[in-house]
Amino acid sequence: MEPVIVVGAGLAGSEAAWQLARRGIPVQLREMKPHKMTPAHHSPDFGELVCSNSLRSDQLENAMGLLKEELRRCGSLIMACADEHRVEAGGALAVDRYAFSAAITEKIRSHPNITVTEGEVTEIPAEGNVILATGPLTSQALSEQIAKLFPDSKYLNFFDAAAPLVTFESVDMESAWFASRYDRGTPDYVNCPMTEEEYQEFWEALTTAQEAEVHGFEDAGVFEGCMPVEVMARRGVDTLRYGPLKPVGLRDPKTGKEPYAVVQLRKDNAQGSIYNIVGFQTHLRWPEQKRVFSLIPALKNAEYVRYGVMHRNTFLDSPRLLDRYYRVRGQERLMFAGQITGVEGYVESTASGCLAAMELARRLEGKPPVDFPRETAMGAMALYISDQSVVNFQPMNVNFGLIPPLDHRVKGKRNKNAEISKRALEKLGELDLS
Repeated sequence: MEPVIVVGAGLAGSEAAWQLARRGIPVQLREMKPHKMTPAHHSPDFGELVCSNSLRSDQLENAMGLLKEELRRCGSLIMACADEHRVEAGGALAVDRYAFSAAITEKIRSHPNITVTEGEVTEIPAEGNVILATGPLTSQALSEQIAKLFPDSKYLNFFDAAAPLVTFESVDMESAWFASRYDRGTPDYVNCPMTEEEYQEFWEALTTAQEAEVHGFEDAGVFEGCMPVEVMARRGVDTLRYGPLKPVGLRDPKTGKEPYAVVQLRKDNAQGSIYNIVGFQTHLRWPEQKRVFSLIPALKNAEYVRYGVMHRNTFLDSPRLLDRYYRVRGQERLMFAGQITGVEGYVESTASGCLAAMELARRLEGKPPVDFPRETAMGAMALYISDQSVVNFQPMNVNFGLIPPLDHRVKGKRNKNAEISKRALEKLGELDLS
């Protein structure tokens, strides 16, 4: 059997390669790192997390938690490595980023059915089955080739932002405390409170700070799920207090009251020596980040191990181009996976790679495809990105809004969501996932 070519060893590509290989199908995994790196990548390892170490909620009352559980039941490599290298983060699944990527790399490189070929791919292979999982940082050369593949369609771009990282020892814990919102789970977040006066000074500085130059970037075009904090702040003086700086459910142990605003820090490695400033994706100039974020009392002497950076994201007009199996319509030997398809997020990208590979494996084995129903998170996402009725297609995180409602009433949002997840897993259990 000719090997399937998987281009890109991010989360989607690594998962796709694994799902094929574990079914006995040979894979040639092609990855441009370490010979060519992007501004957002720093490690030669596969499955590198560049924005955050958090894979978000791990609870079944949340659509993200449901998606993770579906992946686990599909034998996901990414979820296995995430579970093995998780760090405490309340109800979220956060990982030691470096150990996580190293584990993915070791599993992929040691699998007898996977051959890794290093070097940039600049042409789409003319023959054979191909899964393109080059992600939001697709190289310029390959990007141009993909655009030629779809000459009559828009090939879209948007910009994404990564939050700064600070050392824990530089955080002033006299001005902060450990807690999770509403005291759920373990107290894993560092909470940095601000008074009304402190917040006002911070907001004014943030909204007038100098941004790094980003060609083609416009506030109106920013994807809402990863909006730079300064863009959000400019939408109104209280926007941040109802967003990433909301104090609800966080009581300052010194006062017994909820602060006016709270900046949260989340552990970024297993040792707890590095923390991520939650929700502070930014494209401010680096000196401006230090100046403005130092106005947060607990971060007045913060040491930054990485400043926030902008990077380019690229995605297809998928409803016009791809079917529910992430195949190119009319050219089914070509498939796409990951954020380039318009699924937004690490776990969503993993799920697209998993589904695409499972479909391809069954096709090569002469079996009918697995039609993940809309009631499942994986099915709902695949049907969203392939829905030709969508006019203004934009990237989407998994959410219960993509899944059909229950046919009966359930009291309480968490109870209702739990029932939706239960139904999804029952539907998944009816599928042949071999």
